[in-house]
Amino acid sequence: MIHRRGLFAFVAMLLTVTLLPAPAAAKDFASNRITVTVEGKGKDVVLIPGLTSSPRVWKEMIAAVPGYRWHKVQVHGFAGTDKGGNAEGNVAAPVAEEIARYIAEQKLGSVSVIGHSMGGTIGMMLAARHPASVSKLMVVDMFPFMGAMFGGPNATPETLKPIADGIMTNMRTSPADAYAKRLEQTIASMVATESMRAGALEDSMKSDRDVAARSYGELIMTNLVPELPKVTAKTLVLYVTPKGAPVTDVQIDGYYQASYAPLKGAVLKRVPDAAHFLMWDNAPFFQAEVKAFLAA
Repeated sequence: MIHRRGLFAFVAMLLTVTLLPAPAAAKDFASNRITVTVEGKGKDVVLIPGLTSSPRVWKEMIAAVPGYRWHKVQVHGFAGTDKGGNAEGNVAAPVAEEIARYIAEQKLGSVSVIGHSMGGTIGMMLAARHPASVSKLMVVDMFPFMGAMFGGPNATPETLKPIADGIMTNMRTSPADAYAKRLEQTIASMVATESMRAGALEDSMKSDRDVAARSYGELIMTNLVPELPKVTAKTLVLYVTPKGAPVTDVQIDGYYQASYAPLKGAVLKRVPDAAHFLMWDNAPFFQAEVKAFLAA
């Protein structure tokens, strides 16, 4: 059995050189929820970073995997950007709809999508609700129902709401010094590569607290398991055994297998020697998986 109390507490604390054209804002697309910058040439791939993150998380991967046109999403309110249309209400679900609109208006057809953490949730929403827009989906270290880690597999939005409300209130009202210290501790647990922590911490510190809080609350209360059968995209889920969590590799494997069981054909792979930001912590493994997945 997984020692849930310790694991829930841990999860709660979280959340080839080639010459490429300089990144540019996507043409003829305006949104008050996201900004998309485009880099490279080739088949289209949409990249969605996680909670309070920026496209900097993909920099090393993009350099190592040439031959694609990367559409890098920045969620407004994160990493120093203006919160715009994300100033109230849910964030992930409306952002997924904006990405679907972007794919349609840019006439990209059916694209590959890679999402990390909250970006993985958005990717699943996109693939389930707009299946014709997504041909391949890579989810990087995210469950389809994060709320189960807080309230058990039978949790509902009603039972999870008090938990989410408490977390959101704490995120909004913590004194600045306490908030900064918690972020530093969280990033240290999520990024095993010390040299990469500063960038992740900078993005988090510059993110709007209220947007981050509402996004986190939304993630806790969103259960995408019932929607997984609607996903037609070829799907790969990469995940890690959380650092410091009272759970073994075998236990985390079982949890992911059970969580993604409704998504027939999905491939699940645990990434060794890595924390939550596995694209940095085990870059060779991650980049090899991206190359193989996109080329297949």
